[in-house]
Amino acid sequence: MASLAVAGCAVTAGPYPHRAQSDASFTNPILPSGPDPWVTAHDGVYYYTHTLGRRIALWRTRDIADLANAEQKTIWTPPTTGRNAHSIWAPELHRLNGRWYIYYTATESGFRDDRHRGVFVLENASADPMQGEWVDRGRVNTARPGIDGTVFQDHGTIWFAYSPYLSTGSGIAISRLANPWTIAGEEVVIAEPDKVWEDRGGRRILEGPEFLKGPDGRIFMSYSAGACWSDDYALGLLELRKGANPLARANWTKHSDPVLKSANGVFATGHNGFFTSPDGREQWIIYHANSGAGMGCTQRRAPHISRIDWRDGVPVFAPPAGAGEALRKPGSRVP
Repeated sequence: MASLAVAGCAVTAGPYPHRAQSDASFTNPILPSGPDPWVTAHDGVYYYTHTLGRRIALWRTRDIADLANAEQKTIWTPPTTGRNAHSIWAPELHRLNGRWYIYYTATESGFRDDRHRGVFVLENASADPMQGEWVDRGRVNTARPGIDGTVFQDHGTIWFAYSPYLSTGSGIAISRLANPWTIAGEEVVIAEPDKVWEDRGGRRILEGPEFLKGPDGRIFMSYSAGACWSDDYALGLLELRKGANPLARANWTKHSDPVLKSANGVFATGHNGFFTSPDGREQWIIYHANSGAGMGCTQRRAPHISRIDWRDGVPVFAPPAGAGEALRKPGSRVP
């Protein structure tokens, strides 16, 4: 989730201050600011984005750990009025059926409350997402107001997940898409906040769902739990029974404990995405976090990345690395 304070954050046109590092290593965070970060790898290039509040921008680089020197371009600004006029949060770039799509959260003009918030879609037919025209495809026809839409294409089916506002707080819902911006059929809530650690910061929240397919074909879904302004904001994990119907709630199992949480002087680890290394051999996670306690849900949340390990077919996420700790870049090999 992105608080309204983020809406005042702007990224400068020039590069960020560059930190010295070896060709094969890096340190987190990879930018000094980047709430709700997202990475897409395509044809050996990384495309990155994060919440900017009043616009959507893309970064392009061959080295995700060197975003400080990446090309950057604002590709869309919202209309001044309408259902998607402000509080532009959590953009995600996806390649579906030969076209580019951006899913993002927005709020209707004249309102600030949850009831007037939803997930919207932009479409671009260009082979290069930094070029071409981004067409507004409108709001996804979800059954409820909500945030943080994402998609996953598997065996020709596009699945959509988001965080709807429920009477119990915010949960996770899934549905099948008829096309990249239209839900076909039922929407099923597969998870609600029912753990103590999912109730932090005064609100019971599950948000930021992300699909992850394991090496043995199993499907997982991560989510962020608690309020983003809490130091205890953390990642949870849902697991779909192998080969089962994603639209049946009983087929999903929630892991009991957080799979990524505050550690080593890094706080409020959440709102993640997944991506692969350039050689396609490693899976990585990107998430935002604060560099100190009590920093809240502001533009100071910065993007961190780390490699995912797999144990018995289940993803294992390393605790956040402390300040200055050198890590291997994606795809680099130990001599």
